[in-house]
Order: sequence, then C-alpha cells, then structure tokens
Amino acid sequence: MIYSSLSAIALMILCACALDRIFGEATRFHPLVGFGMLVRRIEQRFNQSNLTAIQLNQAGLLCWLMLVLIPSAAVIMLMLTADPLIQLFAGTLILYIAIGGRSLQEHASRVDEDLKLGNLSDARTHVSWLVSRETRQLDETDISKACIESVLENGNDALFAPIFWFCMLGPAGAVLYRLANTLDAMWGYRTPRYLHFGRAAAKIDDALNYLPARLTALSYAVVGRTKSALSCWRTQAPGWDSPNAGPVMAAGAGALDIQLGGAADYDGATEARPLLGLGDKPVPRDIGRAQLLVRRAQWLWLTAIAASALIARIL
Repeated sequence: MIYSSLSAIALMILCACALDRIFGEATRFHPLVGFGMLVRRIEQRFNQSNLTAIQLNQAGLLCWLMLVLIPSAAVIMLMLTADPLIQLFAGTLILYIAIGGRSLQEHASRVDEDLKLGNLSDARTHVSWLVSRETRQLDETDISKACIESVLENGNDALFAPIFWFCMLGPAGAVLYRLANTLDAMWGYRTPRYLHFGRAAAKIDDALNYLPARLTALSYAVVGRTKSALSCWRTQAPGWDSPNAGPVMAAGAGALDIQLGGAADYDGATEARPLLGLGDKPVPRDIGRAQLLVRRAQWLWLTAIAASALIARIL
C-alpha cells in the first residue's frame, strides 16, 4: 500500500497543504456540508426527550460509531484495493478536504480588516462566525481577543490535528478525526439537549485531540517566544476548562506575549475564564501576529515531515 510509505505520506501532506493554500476551502458541494445535514437528521431521530440519561448516552455513542466508523472503514477499503496512483490522488484529496488552514486565515483577516477600518459592527458579525460566545457587545479589544483565541485553537482543530492523524493512520485517520471533530462541534455542548446524547462525541474528541493539541502547543512555543509559551502552558493550562484548548491557547498567548482568556458571555451567562498568557491585552494588529504564528508552526510541521521522509529513504 502506498500510504504505508513515509515518503508517500509526506508527499500527500505537502500536496494537500499546497492545494489548501492555493484554492482554500470548497465553497460549493463540500462533503462536510452534506455530512452536517445527515448529522442533524440522525440527531433529531435518536435524541428523544423521553429517553433516560443512560439511553441517551448509548444512543449518542451508537450514532457516533455509525457516522464516523462507516466512512472511515470505506476509506480503508478504498486504499486497500485502489491502484497506487489512485491511492496517492485520493489520499491527497481527502486531506485537502479535511484541513482548513486558508479558510481560518481568511476569516481572521476579515475581522482584522473590519477593525482597521473602525467598523465594529461588521467585526462583531464576522468574529461571531469563528466563536460561540455572544459578540454583539464586544469592543475592539474583546473582538481581537476572541479572534486570536479562535485562530490559535482552530490551528489545532482545522490544521495540525488532521495532519497528525493522517500521519498516524493514513487517509482514514484524517477522515476519522474530521468527522469526530464535526460531531463534537455539533453535539459536544453541556446543554439540556446535548448533555447526555453528545457526551460520547465530546469525550472521544478530547481523546483524539490530546496528542495533537500538545504538539501544536509545542510548535507555537518553538516558533514564538519559547520561554514565555512554555511557562504559560505549564502554569495556566491546567486551570482551563478544556484539557486540549488550554495548552494550545496558553502556549499561543505566551508565544505572542499577549493576554487572552478572561470573562466571556455564552448563552446569556457570563463565564469567568482564567487569564492566559502574559503582557498587554490584544489589539487588532495582534490578529495578524497570531495568523503568522500558525503559518510558521505549519512550516515547522511540513519541514519536519519532509525531513523525516528524506532521512527514512536515506537509511
């Protein structure tokens, strides 16, 4: 199988990242849009209010298995039976669809441009596309903070974690991660509707992100202010609610020498989040610095992957 070769894995990753950089996310007929529609129908069918907590947990797990493992198994079968060139093309296409590096950069740039023009109304609208918190009353500093936090966290979710699982399990790994992460984004809320039904999706996503998140945090530290990033990661991440977002955002804030976290409004209630990072509160120009940090981290990953493949061929 071609995808068992480290050189082939590296080639597919480099090509997929190049496609993402050139073309960005597909605006029409994106497979994840269809997947999202299917997820909503399945959730409406199986997430019933007359079920007990245990039954809802079981239903959520069964739905997760059906929605994630069946497509992942189909990809495995494709890669086992296809010709090497088809494997190479399919693997590259799958990873290209699974990552969203340029899309993340474009969303952040839109917010940055709004703030530079002094258009707070549009900035609030556009940052709401990136975060789940209430944005209608945010000022310039809070908009900048929300955007930077999203850039740092989604650097892991939309870029580094899919690449990590592609390295580990081939194209099926990227599919498994992207579908699992999508289910967490749709079901992984501690609300009455999803508290039990979405429990499996949230827990499995935490498990899948454990190693990638820490590699992402380390990457931010390497390409940014290393000492500050490592210190913030060590001392501040344990206090964050999410076991994976904590290291990523703490290291990212330290690498940028800015202060993130703090209180934020969710669903009409103010959540007192710990402070992350050091230095001053973020300003609009720090959005561009956060984007650059993610791009540098991506180059670090691609260089390491290409170098590993080259060394493996030499040895």
